[in-house]
Amino acid sequence: MGSPDFAVPSLRALIAAGHDVVCVYAQPPRPAGRGQKERPTPVHVAAEEAGIEVRTPKSLKGEAELAAFRALDLDCAVVAAYGLILPQPILEAPRLGCVNVHASLLPRWRGAAPIHRAILAGDSETGVTIMQMDKGLDTGAMLSRHALPIAPDETAQGLHDRLAELGAEALLPTLAKLAAGTAIATVQPEDGVTYAAKLDREEGVLDFSHPAVELERQIRAFTPWPGAFTEHDGTRIKVLAADVLALGSLANAPGTVLDLELTIACGTDALRPTRVQRPGKGPMDTGDFLRGFPLPPGTILGRPRPGDAAD
Repeated sequence: MGSPDFAVPSLRALIAAGHDVVCVYAQPPRPAGRGQKERPTPVHVAAEEAGIEVRTPKSLKGEAELAAFRALDLDCAVVAAYGLILPQPILEAPRLGCVNVHASLLPRWRGAAPIHRAILAGDSETGVTIMQMDKGLDTGAMLSRHALPIAPDETAQGLHDRLAELGAEALLPTLAKLAAGTAIATVQPEDGVTYAAKLDREEGVLDFSHPAVELERQIRAFTPWPGAFTEHDGTRIKVLAADVLALGSLANAPGTVLDLELTIACGTDALRPTRVQRPGKGPMDTGDFLRGFPLPPGTILGRPRPGDAAD
């Protein structure tokens, strides 16, 4: 039971290991792209390629869906970024219950966006937890935990891909122990619980009154989505990568361009974007960007704040 790219390695690992994957549940196809043509999820595509039945209910709460699920007569259900709440009767239907591949070291970062929140918070490591699911939000007992360091320049996309592979690797031995009756389920401690709220597009706005180190993490955490950006004269400038310059507290107002290399004053230190993009253009190095869109020293970047006087 899964939907996005994160879940595909786990599905493929189950198939390659010889497990009898009798059915795959995924989110329904949704309109995407310029033509708004309905597009199946990556897990849906991978399952069909493997010749596995795919079901895409909008909810699992109805009696008909529960009956169809029970009729599968499952040993276990593996859940990875599925996107639907599993009612208690669904959780109890498989002989060994439902296990979840979660992209954090629980109890830290329960919830929808653990990969992004870990980078945003400046965590030095994260990982994957294989969890026995219960009715709570990522509150089930832990069957195994597998740590992974977060590289200083790691983006959410890169970390996502590494965690997806780690999850697939961790899943197989954990399932083997569960089937053999040797798995040890450890109750999550109450200390250290944090929640990874779903991402909002407006979180990508770069507020230069914050320290540069926080903004650099924001850029990496929101790559590729929702993207970190600023504005100038109504033009959105997406920042894809940046360096932090340790300049301490500056006299310049936050958001001020300090030099010809697009170094930007922040609440503490300065941020120098190294790769940027504006609407209708491809990603480019900052030097190339500035030749077509000059931002001379003294330029103030950022959205106008309510009450600011017009130029």
